[in-house]
Amino acid sequence: MSIAAYKSTIRQSESPRQIERRILSRLTGQLEAHAAFDTATGLERIEILSRGLRAALAENQTFWNELKYDLAQPGNALSPELRAGLISIALWIDRQTSAVMGGDPGVMALAEINRTIIAGLAGTPAHPTPVAAEAPIPALHPGG
Repeated sequence: MSIAAYKSTIRQSESPRQIERRILSRLTGQLEAHAAFDTATGLERIEILSRGLRAALAENQTFWNELKYDLAQPGNALSPELRAGLISIALWIDRQTSAVMGGDPGVMALAEINRTIIAGLAGTPAHPTPVAAEAPIPALHPGG
């Protein structure tokens, strides 16, 4: 199957929301693969950047810039409040990416933002409420 046919099949079988979630999940995985950057020292950070983090950061930034452009279009169907919030996040992503490329920690902060958006696209809470370990387990049968 040609690339064009494959892309057409994906567009027909996935909603734009599913496509965005899939792409953002892949980008987030690439960022998380370089989590050691945040605790590394100066020279180690340079090495991690050169071993793929710089490319992952650039691709993530490109995604957010494309999203920002789409959100700014007059025909965008999202509410003005949601559009403004996402544009604000995109601007933060841009600043944070520049800081990380400059050697500051923050890779996992970028990944966490992506994870939160992925959860929103999936319609699930970003951080499910943990079940308390001390909570009693209800009896399956009354009285015993």
